[in-house]
Amino acid sequence: MFFDDDSNQANAYQKVQDEDLTQHDPSLAHELIAGAAAFEAQKAYMDHKERSGTPENHEMAKELFAGFAAAAVDRLVESKGLDFVDREKAKYDARRQLEEQVSPDRY
Repeated sequence: MFFDDDSNQANAYQKVQDEDLTQHDPSLAHELIAGAAAFEAQKAYMDHKERSGTPENHEMAKELFAGFAAAAVDRLVESKGLDFVDREKAKYDARRQLEEQVSPDRY
């Protein structure tokens, strides 16, 4: 795993599940969504890896993570009633957080 249960991403995931994000400062809402989506994407990637094995290369792993993160952002934004701008900022931030963790020797 890339993010442990005490990571910022895990904490954001928990906060997003428990709170009404419309009460947060808008700049915080997309950051929380991004962290939560990165954490969720990690879980989805680990499940995929368990079912299908390790991706052939680093680029494929990054693409899988990006897809899982985008899907998580879309679902979280829709369920929390946030707007298009928050969704796009969250997708960008989630992808950046994941790319910082996924290296050519660790995927």
